[in-house]
Amino acid sequence: MPKEPFVRITPLGGLGEIGLNCQLWETALGIVMIDCGLMFPADEHVGVDVIIPDFQVVQGVRDRLRGIILTHGHEDHIGALPWIVPKVRGVRIYGSPFTLALVRHKLQDHNLLDCAELTSLMPYDTCELAGLTFHCIPVCHSIPQGYALCIESPVGRIVHSGDFKIEARPLSGTGTDMAALSDFAKAGVRLLLSDSTNVTREGHSLSEREVKESLRRIFSEACGRIIITLFSSHIQRIQEVFDLALEYGRSVVVSGRSLATNLELARELGLVKFPPNYYNAHNGVPDLPDTELVLIVTGAQGEPLSALSRMAFGGHKQLSVRCGDTVLMSSRMIPGNTRAIIRLINALYHLGAEVIYESAHAIHASGHAHKEELITLLRTIRPKLFVPIHGEYRHLVKHAELACQNGLDRKNVIILEDGCPLTLFPDEHSVSFEGFHLEERIPFEYTLVDGKGVGDVEETVLRERRILGDEGLVIVVIIYDQETGSILEGPEIISRGFVFEQEYNYVLEDAKCIVLEEVELLGGAQSAQLAENIRSAVRRFFRRVLDRDPIVVPLLRSV
Repeated sequence: MPKEPFVRITPLGGLGEIGLNCQLWETALGIVMIDCGLMFPADEHVGVDVIIPDFQVVQGVRDRLRGIILTHGHEDHIGALPWIVPKVRGVRIYGSPFTLALVRHKLQDHNLLDCAELTSLMPYDTCELAGLTFHCIPVCHSIPQGYALCIESPVGRIVHSGDFKIEARPLSGTGTDMAALSDFAKAGVRLLLSDSTNVTREGHSLSEREVKESLRRIFSEACGRIIITLFSSHIQRIQEVFDLALEYGRSVVVSGRSLATNLELARELGLVKFPPNYYNAHNGVPDLPDTELVLIVTGAQGEPLSALSRMAFGGHKQLSVRCGDTVLMSSRMIPGNTRAIIRLINALYHLGAEVIYESAHAIHASGHAHKEELITLLRTIRPKLFVPIHGEYRHLVKHAELACQNGLDRKNVIILEDGCPLTLFPDEHSVSFEGFHLEERIPFEYTLVDGKGVGDVEETVLRERRILGDEGLVIVVIIYDQETGSILEGPEIISRGFVFEQEYNYVLEDAKCIVLEEVELLGGAQSAQLAENIRSAVRRFFRRVLDRDPIVVPLLRSV
């Protein structure tokens, strides 16, 4: 442990991927966690529900954990809390009122509300933890009440941007308070950590005012029902739809549990105003002409159990898609979901709907800063050191290059990866010439959550699942006499997801001969050895004959 003051930042996620945002900030007085997010699985994570950071690291330092500070309420920043809270019972969680409303609902769903103490932070509030003073500066994002964190520390001032964009004339709230950030930076900022998600997008992000005007044109032209799907946390966009529905004399029906929940939480906090004619589809749908209805539904990413998917494929009890509907997909396609979304769009067209989505119309504005906005933040903060955060590795590299192009010395631009701690020391009389030190990578693995199993699915299991999906399963059943090696019953070969047994019966019959040969060769050998030999021989046979490599499971019973 260094003798002089220090701040050590250890990223547990969010550097090299979209999601999993989580950092540990350590000082001599304790540790603070900033954000606690999850990531949704990719195609290779067969059967996995969500991915969360490796909390073994947190368990090792839980006695020094002083609190968790949340920048905003998106799942990639709060979604892993139900798995970490039981390991750090009694922890204080800090965030804006809306962020904590989402957290409270999440913890209630998991019967964990009594395991944490929720402390609300209003805009410009300060919070002192582990010798660090956190100032909450409002930022514009695609969810209400997001914060950048301006931190006074023993090694100088630090700015953590959170997820943000810069919008000159926001439809509601203060937007990103660049004046407050500039005031904080006047005393000098040692380190800036900045959102990298949209660094490859040129110019400025689309404003919500432009999105609302695009939506207004669609409302004025639609001849049937308008169906809108978007992220259920995008309260501002939903308010725009409410306002336009009122303006054009349409009633609003919402469908989707997360959507209804988030809207109710936002209404309790005064963040959204419902139109007079507002309905939840769960309680019934009004009998109105198509020209008088707007449906707001979940399913922006093609999720199979979402309201829009069930409407499109016939699984929704109250609603369906029909000819003449205009469907607006007011969100971006998250990488990994493209195939499901395109499948959903095709199904909607098949039902006679007109589908409007972001790539063709200005009906979605990203909540993340584009390149020019990132430059503005760099020039406003003028940090001595810079660490790009929140993005895939290519985003981090491009953001690092952008920082160098805007005045930072290359040696002071640090590309971190998950599990790689960065320690800052005071500028003067530092043990490090640059005032920072890159520590050795800590032992670190992501945790896969599958149903009630947490961390029990590893690469071996995933590899077997992928093989099962690609090649199928063959089960070989034998009952034999262990002393003589003679077969009493079988072999029976069962194919699941491998071949159609009636069409390829001759191949399976030949495989039985392979099994008999192995039994004859080994005689009364140990069943474990016999099973392994059968498995290897049958796999070799299928590779040679069919060029397929299924999982082969011998089930041997000796009597």
